[in-house]
Amino acid sequence: MDLNGKNICIFGASSPATPKRLCDEAFRFGQLAAKHGAAIVCGAGRAGIMRAVSDGALEARGTVVGVIPQFMVDKGWAYPALSETIVTPDMHSRKLKMAQLAHAIVAMPGGVGTLEELLEAITWRQLSISCHPIVLLNVDNYFEPLIGMLDTAIDNHLMAPDNRRLWHVASSADEAIDFLVSYNKNESRIIADKY
Repeated sequence: MDLNGKNICIFGASSPATPKRLCDEAFRFGQLAAKHGAAIVCGAGRAGIMRAVSDGALEARGTVVGVIPQFMVDKGWAYPALSETIVTPDMHSRKLKMAQLAHAIVAMPGGVGTLEELLEAITWRQLSISCHPIVLLNVDNYFEPLIGMLDTAIDNHLMAPDNRRLWHVASSADEAIDFLVSYNKNESRIIADKY
């Protein structure tokens, strides 16, 4: 996929206590995405991975569009340095807007909000509601327990084995960008039946 002019939606932690090594990889991803001409779409958080990926893209003269619900703006959680901020009335509208803007999704380490967003994106792809490539940026093997849980679901015939192709696991920002650049749009057609 030619990333120039595309939007990469990022799910990730907004905690100010996020470890530096995770933020460093997010910053690197933001830089690489911007250098390839892609814009970042994120949750507009002012801390953690959300801020790091935004700072990386902005430092490389890229564009960052933040999408954040009004109540989070009211709490002072929005990062004011972004290229554009879209304020939504609620969380559901936020996720829908981010999905509408996205050409690809990259999940970085995060808490329950990140996991919820990621699993919804995988579900939408499984149901052919969306065909965006989904990458798990598996820094320090962060997503291994989740991947194990999905494997257990497949082993128990709750998901089709081919559903493993719904997501791609990358161990670094460079690997994630390389996958997106080489992504063949034909892969986004039907993956497999749900079961």
